[in-house]
Amino acid sequence: MTPADERVLAHARAVRARGSALPPGGLPPVEILDSWVRCTRANLDLAAPPVPVIVDAGDLARRRQRLDPVRRLALAEIETLMHQIAGSNFLLAFADHDGVILDLYADNRFQMNGSDAAIIAGSCWSEAVCGTNGLGTALATGHPVAVNGLEHYFLQHGDISCAASPIRDAHGQLVGVLDASSYVESRQQHTQALVQMAATHVENLLLAEQMRGHLVIAVHPRPEFLATLSCGLIAFDDEGRVSAANARAQGVLSGLVLSRGTPFDGIFEETFERFAARLGVDSEVRLRDTLGSTLVARCVSAPRRAGTLAPSSNSGFRPEAAEEPAPAPRSRRKDSGFQPRAAVPLPRMICDDSAVESTLRMAEAAVRLQVPMLILGETGTGKELLARHAHASSGRQGAFVAVNCGALPAELFEAELFGYAAGAFTGARRDGSRGLIHAADGGTLLLDEIGELPLALQAALLRFLDDRQVRPVGATHSFAVDVQLLAATHADLEAEIAARRFRADLFHRLSIVRLELPPLRERSDFHTVARSILAEIDSVARIDDAGLARLRRHRWNGNMRELRGVLTRALLMHPTGRLTATDVECLLPTAGPAPVSVLQQGAMQRVLAEFERTGHSVSHTSRNLDISRTTVYRYLRQGGVPLRSR
Repeated sequence: MTPADERVLAHARAVRARGSALPPGGLPPVEILDSWVRCTRANLDLAAPPVPVIVDAGDLARRRQRLDPVRRLALAEIETLMHQIAGSNFLLAFADHDGVILDLYADNRFQMNGSDAAIIAGSCWSEAVCGTNGLGTALATGHPVAVNGLEHYFLQHGDISCAASPIRDAHGQLVGVLDASSYVESRQQHTQALVQMAATHVENLLLAEQMRGHLVIAVHPRPEFLATLSCGLIAFDDEGRVSAANARAQGVLSGLVLSRGTPFDGIFEETFERFAARLGVDSEVRLRDTLGSTLVARCVSAPRRAGTLAPSSNSGFRPEAAEEPAPAPRSRRKDSGFQPRAAVPLPRMICDDSAVESTLRMAEAAVRLQVPMLILGETGTGKELLARHAHASSGRQGAFVAVNCGALPAELFEAELFGYAAGAFTGARRDGSRGLIHAADGGTLLLDEIGELPLALQAALLRFLDDRQVRPVGATHSFAVDVQLLAATHADLEAEIAARRFRADLFHRLSIVRLELPPLRERSDFHTVARSILAEIDSVARIDDAGLARLRRHRWNGNMRELRGVLTRALLMHPTGRLTATDVECLLPTAGPAPVSVLQQGAMQRVLAEFERTGHSVSHTSRNLDISRTTVYRYLRQGGVPLRSR
């Protein structure tokens, strides 16, 4: 029996058990169906509710002591969550990796009687014991999950809504889970996001605490996100090898290996010693990874030794460490929200190709009308460069703010985009944040990879386009902003609309003006582009006509980004800076795809397995593996999976 067949059978059993309460045609999410399948395999009988399993007081005390560092952090998050969802008849719980509840807090209106009487400290809520439930299913899958009403395996829990998120330590081991439960009729829309953010905050603090004595850095493509839950955290030992990394680090550095022992120069294009020296001078340091992407890094914590780094006072993380010196006092700022920096000067956009020149002229005309624009083109064709050109042409005095919709977790996106009020969620700044739209007020906002935007947030963006009003998460008021909005994607949005992954009304609002950039292989000014990129890498480097002709014959699926990588590697191999056809030949495969490393093969197999397990769902594969949908598609193509459309 295939996984799909098992899901159908599990759904049929649930419909029979629930009668008319569960519509036969309304399939629950795949993760719920898979949980029902596991419950069936575990021989849990729908007609026989489970007998509560409760550990004795001595066992409970030992479990609490064993998880003391995690428990301290989790209890602090529970205290914050108590205030955030107060008044919604709720229960908050922290459980260990076995599903045994170690601590809980219940609103006095959450009456624990009847079926709920077993929700007490010491009770076990693993999926194998209690069937599908938020806490147990999050532990079974290792991923955040929401279980609402009759999605619970046992009917006696059908009036409860649960949102749970697992907690992993610095080494990726699942050590516990946070859960928020309420009655179905009183559940709040943002509860799942709040719980996920609380769990992420615990994981980040736990990593910093467990990696005390190591250099821990925060990394992100944009400096505004270094003090948020969106940043990646990586710990390095004295020799510059990876000691630990959080899940967001793998998302930020997609395609690179961050396993324990990976050397610093296997991730970034510089030595660990040089980076550490630069970080000791500047609070934020720009880095380029080995795939050519630019990032910003900030020190979160460092070993306390003479002459070593001091953590940035604005790192956003506060691991408790008595041996660390007190942070330097910070100057008061009127607005402690996002502080976008002046854009780094970019090379001029080469437009000797007639199609590119026409696109630039259209962008210049469109910004004068202040209408939304949709920039289309393959990965690496220069969509952000075109957006910056449009901003410069507009004469707008505000900042240019670019947001990669595929790099932000869905649960954080709304808060990062629209801002949040003070105390709106766990890990929030004390005085709130104005958000990226507000940061672009008077300027330009680019939503890159707009096809990755979750459906729920597409509706919020559509509302903003209608009234140009921003309402921060947790706030009671809205305010107007003046923003030139641009969106960019390499996906086929019309195919996404047909697959019901993108809203047609949002597409039509964003694409009032469509700007399309041709792929590099179709550009008539290829030689000019290649020479320009080479000059950016090394101003004295040269390539002869035969070398350019060999480059011209390559397909360049990665476009300018791929070309930059090839030229960079060629210069590293030939430091004289004089490149010929022979110099670039070895870097360009004559036929077929480039060889895949053992590590890439392993990553591809993991994606293919998860894709199969989720019933060929790209979105679920992306969420479960914490990678972007773009990365999922890339591995599916490498694995030979036929894809009709993006």
